[in-house]
This record gives sequence, structure tokens and C-alpha cells, in this order.
Amino acid sequence: MTTTEERTSPVGRAIDTVREGGTVVITVLAFVCAIVVGAVLIIIADEATRTAMGYFFAYPWDTFAAAWHAVSSAYLALFEGAILDLGSLTGESNVPLFGPISDTLFNAAPLILGGLSVGLAFRAGLFNIGGQGQLIAGAICAGWVGFTWHMPVLLHLLVAMIAGLVGGAIWGGIAGWLKAQTGAHEVISTIMLNYIALYLLFYLLSVPGFQAEGSNQAISIPIDATARFPRLFGSGLSVNGSLVIALLAALACWWLLTRSTLGFRLRAVGANQFAARTAGMNVGGSYVTVMLIAGALSGLAGSAQALGGNNVAITGDVDASIGFDAITVALLGRSKPLGILAAGLLFGAFKAGGFAMQASENIPVDIVLVVQSLIVLFIAAPPLIRAIFRLPTREAQ
Repeated sequence: MTTTEERTSPVGRAIDTVREGGTVVITVLAFVCAIVVGAVLIIIADEATRTAMGYFFAYPWDTFAAAWHAVSSAYLALFEGAILDLGSLTGESNVPLFGPISDTLFNAAPLILGGLSVGLAFRAGLFNIGGQGQLIAGAICAGWVGFTWHMPVLLHLLVAMIAGLVGGAIWGGIAGWLKAQTGAHEVISTIMLNYIALYLLFYLLSVPGFQAEGSNQAISIPIDATARFPRLFGSGLSVNGSLVIALLAALACWWLLTRSTLGFRLRAVGANQFAARTAGMNVGGSYVTVMLIAGALSGLAGSAQALGGNNVAITGDVDASIGFDAITVALLGRSKPLGILAAGLLFGAFKAGGFAMQASENIPVDIVLVVQSLIVLFIAAPPLIRAIFRLPTREAQ
């Protein structure tokens, strides 16, 4: 039984919060579980640990020492690749001091935009699994404006961004219109639109006028420098202006959902479309509207990839699986803009640190992908987390 003093003290309130197992606690514990399972996979993948296991009963300490070294080194490399390379503080590394965090922010920007797209549709009761197609449509439009039109700096970037936004909005709006007019399930229609966008991109990359002149590879004409996102902190750091767009988009989505009449209508439709229709709301119109906005956000993610990526031209892998990673980001962020912002930063860190972990410790980068998937798996199963940590169920509270 919790005493009155425990409840009134900061420590007591913290203990009560953990015992109650709210949304934030479940999310943190899911992250912890995923990290632990990831550590087990690292141990299994480590050759030195497997060798020590061969004579475990003779010298058990060797196995524990090798396992600890493998896990600690891997996660340290993940941290240094995503946040701060400790060697840069002592002059033992050529990596810029803010290079890792810059790479994290660079990777996070399109993930945040894509996550907002999926999360906003979730709040309206739609499963927008078409982020890939909407992103590609946005990248095609933004890239085409970027290498076809020749305009002054800033104006060119703005027009190319708007083109990407419109391209993604149209692609998402098609699914919304089909849902509203014919009742076509958005999961099926958006998946099919993903394939259409992907193969449209492959076709365009083989067509003169879009494909780079004189090239026999699937690559577009280079995008003008005037249409590319500027680096925020100099050419040595990868983070660019797309991060600012992502932050503004998160703020706009927060305002839309919590402070606007349209946001209230979208949330009402998502909560119960039949009650919303009875209250006089246009459910079909809401579906079209939310998919237009969601598509526009994915289109902005496509603009970030086309106009701010590491390449100066569009290639067949411009989506970089962001469309599907965005689903994970939205789930982890509980479809809330601030939560999606945090989840996007976390997955951006995983992406940046995963490659560093693979390069320095020879740990397969796929383990990071497994950890990401496990986080969502544990979040999607709160009863499992409650059982593991012996938290009371909601019915027992």
C-alpha cells in the first residue's frame, strides 16, 4: 500500500506513475525491452562471444566479458555515430564535433514529415500506408521543377517545395477521394498507388528530358543549386533547411489538431464516423481533406529527399524506405505531433548511429532495424509490457 507521504513526495509520485503504467511509461519500457533484446542479438552475432561459449563451463567469465565488450562497444558506437563522437573531444577522431548529431537531424527531417503524414491520417481514422508513393510523387515534382526551371535563389527552392507539396497532396487526395466516393479501403488504394508512383519514377528515369543527358543509368538531370536546401551550419555538416520545414510542419499539425475547427472535425470523424455523420459533419469531405494534407506532408518529405539529400539528382531509391519507416514513427509517437517529432529524432539517431556501429564494430546494421521493429512491437502490446514488469492491469487499478 502506498503511503500518503509517498504520494505527496516527488519520488512517491514517480513511483506511482510507473506503477500505473501510463502511455509514457509503457513507451519507455518498450524501448528498454527492445534494447535488451537487441543486446542479445549482438551477443549472438559476436564471434568472440560465440567462441567463449564453447568452453563456458571451464571459464564462464570469458563469455560474460566478451558479451559485455560486444554489447557496450556496439551501443557506444551507436551513441557516437548518432550524438557525439567522444574521440573528437580528445583529438583522436577526424569526425567533426557536431557531425553525428548533424547526421541524426538530417535523417530525422523526412522521417518527421512522413510520420506527421501517417499520424494525421490515423487521427481521422485512416491508415495512410501510401507514404512511399506520396513521397515519390513529391520528389518527382520537386525535382522536375529543380532541374527544369531556372530561377533565383530562395524563389527556386520555394517553388520546388510547393511543387513537391502539391504532387504529394494530389497523390494522397486520390486515395481520399476513392474512400469518400466509392468506399475503397485506403490501405488497398494507397498500396496500389505506391506501386504506380514507384514504376512511374523508374519510367521517368529512362526518358530523355528527365534522365541525365548522356547517361545510361537510372538517374535524373542534376538539380540546380538554387533549388537545393541550404546547409544550416556550413558545408561540413549535413543538416539542412529541411529540418526547419519539419519543425514548422510539426507545429502546424499540433495547431491543426488541437486549436482549429477542422482539426476537431477530423478527430471527431476518427473517433466515430457514424456519430460525426449524425452530428452533421461531412465524413467523405473529411477523408478527402485529411488525405490531401497527409499527402502534402509526405510530398514535403519527398522534397527534402530530392532537394536536400546527399545526391544532387533523383535516383530510383529516393524514398529510402522512409514511407514505411514513417508508419513506425507515427506509431511510436502515438499519432501526436510532439510524439512524432521525438520518435523521428530517435529513428534518425538509429539510422545515423547504425552505420557507425556497423563500420566500427562490424555489427550488422540490420540489428538496429530489428530494435526499431521491436520497439513498435512492444508498444503495440501493452499487456505484454505489463506482464514483463508486473505492472497492474487497467482493470485492477
